[in-house]
Amino acid sequence: MEPQRGPSPDHGSDASGPKQSSVSSHGRHRNSSSSICKDFLRKFVDNELLTSSLEDWFSGHSEDCGFKKPAFDVPFDLNELQNFDYAIEGVTFQQLVRMPNALHASTSDIFEATAHLALEDFLHASIKGLWETFWGPDESMPFSVACIHSTSPKFYPAEKAISSGKLDGVCATAVLLKNLKHSQGRWDHIVVLALLRPDIGMFSGQNDQQPSPAVLGEALFFALRVLLSRSLSRSSTVLQNSDCVYVLLVDSQFGVVVNVQGDLNKLDFDLNNVYDSAAEWIKKHAQITVSSIDRVWNKLGNANWGDIGTLQVLLAIFHSMIQFCGAPKYSLDELATEHSSRLQSRRSERHLVGRQANANGLFRFQQQSHSPEIVEVQEEGAVNVKPKEILKLEVGSVVLMEDADWQKSFQINDILTDSEPPIYSATPVEEPTKTYLLYVGSSPSHLEPAWEDMNSWYQVQRQTKVLTLMKQRGISSRYIPQLVASGRVVHPGPCNKPNSSGSCGHPWCSTPILVTSPVGETISNLIRNGLFCVEDALRCCHDCLSALAAASSAGIRHGDIRPENVIRVSNGSRHPYFVLIGWGHAILEDRDRPLMNLFFSSTFALQEGKLCAASDAESLIYLLYFCCGGVCPELDSVEGALQWRETSWSRRVIQQKLGDVSAVLKAFADYVDSICGTPYPMDYEIWLRRLRRTINEDHGKEIDTSS
Repeated sequence: MEPQRGPSPDHGSDASGPKQSSVSSHGRHRNSSSSICKDFLRKFVDNELLTSSLEDWFSGHSEDCGFKKPAFDVPFDLNELQNFDYAIEGVTFQQLVRMPNALHASTSDIFEATAHLALEDFLHASIKGLWETFWGPDESMPFSVACIHSTSPKFYPAEKAISSGKLDGVCATAVLLKNLKHSQGRWDHIVVLALLRPDIGMFSGQNDQQPSPAVLGEALFFALRVLLSRSLSRSSTVLQNSDCVYVLLVDSQFGVVVNVQGDLNKLDFDLNNVYDSAAEWIKKHAQITVSSIDRVWNKLGNANWGDIGTLQVLLAIFHSMIQFCGAPKYSLDELATEHSSRLQSRRSERHLVGRQANANGLFRFQQQSHSPEIVEVQEEGAVNVKPKEILKLEVGSVVLMEDADWQKSFQINDILTDSEPPIYSATPVEEPTKTYLLYVGSSPSHLEPAWEDMNSWYQVQRQTKVLTLMKQRGISSRYIPQLVASGRVVHPGPCNKPNSSGSCGHPWCSTPILVTSPVGETISNLIRNGLFCVEDALRCCHDCLSALAAASSAGIRHGDIRPENVIRVSNGSRHPYFVLIGWGHAILEDRDRPLMNLFFSSTFALQEGKLCAASDAESLIYLLYFCCGGVCPELDSVEGALQWRETSWSRRVIQQKLGDVSAVLKAFADYVDSICGTPYPMDYEIWLRRLRRTINEDHGKEIDTSS
């Protein structure tokens, strides 16, 4: 990985002037300046000559820098990196080719070949992960990764350079904008450039934390070549970005980000002395920022995706992608704000938030000199947050709900769950023969989302969104709740809220409400009261699986299957059925994350923080195991939960317990176990047929298949 000379003089940019015989003075000037720039670029091919012209400047022996070494600012401050870290929280980047271990580095071809493949793989994983996160997985990615050879204007993969024996001439690796007309790549299509050099990490322990002048000079050389090539492009998008470029400097462990910005109109295109002209522009007119040298790959060759070194590289790539593709579909700030809701959700799950003792969820810890213990003290000088008055409804009370077009009153019949927030059984005052489930959310506040009651937000607002989406996509199943109405509470007394989405200050004003159908009793209540029979397990499995099949047909997964989210609906019928409720944590797109439950979450969800195709089915297996009297261990950590799953499946404890109820449930558990964590889709139909056949044979009951 020795430093290479610059690339071939043919930079690949289409810089030919206008083809008309008669041109305006502006056109002649443009043609002339492009021709000079192109000639300048053809002569600007040796990075060592540029570094030599900058030698006095680097060493601080030049009058241009006041006889001081240049001090470079960093391209990103810690707040930017932290915000970016929050935005990509949970994103799975996957570098398949490991960077070779620097401890065993040598000059062998195998080491260098693996390093180039690993760098190419790292860049591909980076742009793929960033594209799918910020622009969405549905859009095709407009970038590719290829190597630059010092003797060829063409770009090609590292594997081709290795197989053709041209690895020694590879001088850089580039992320390129795809172009069907120029499949071989062009210099003006370079989005970001990476230089693989062996001595980056040698300077990581020094005070200035900057690369050597030779490496930094080479980075400036390539940066200027890219900017010059962009200035010759006919693409307006490329031309607009001819004043800023990022260059990445990496070795087998460490990395540095170099950003160069400047107006090329201030460059003196002296064709007789191109390197002194370029050096003069760099000293006087370029704004150069250099990040600290930080670790990108660990000693095993895997990228440290969450560490500051890799975050700097990813953020540089992200800004470069925006240059060519414009603002992303999901903004960085938008995704970063979701961190606070994830944090609040996690704190609630781990019981770190005491709602009664400290309703604002803010804790300050201090260590006093006389005691080594950490104690909670009253927050002073912080945001003055008044505890919210949660709307509690009593049996017999009437709540008035309004939508944009109507108002409707509901009388509370019963409180079905003792969880927070509760679920009510309610009857419309105008239609006393009907009964619905009624959910009440938290009163909106002017605080940050992380300070609000996220449980009620998921249960009301987001579940409303999911059920509305299901209705729009034509999902109809008796085993999925139907959206009846949604709106906001009309409180007693005058209301002077400024607009429909605002609040007048009354603690109940604009509190959201969701009404669904049908009504039933949760499995948790049935088990507590001894009303759930093991024979119900077959029907519960069939009905919940039917709900999952219907939702998956529209790309929706439940993500929160547990006894509180399954109800048994009787309606006076001889054949009750089960409905899967609680769709607030449903997974609608890849960036959504399921609710973590140590007992009922799937193994893949606990390990990866997301669902695979069989995750909901695995959670259903744990639900059935619990309903059939399976032993529920005390779980207090993810590690303990994973260990329990591994032991239970390997010893076939779960299969045997379900086998005591029905052979088909045991077979279904084996099937789910075989595809958990794999990309294979669930075959819902075959198991629904087997369950229907078993229920009809064992109990002589017909299953409603109309859904």
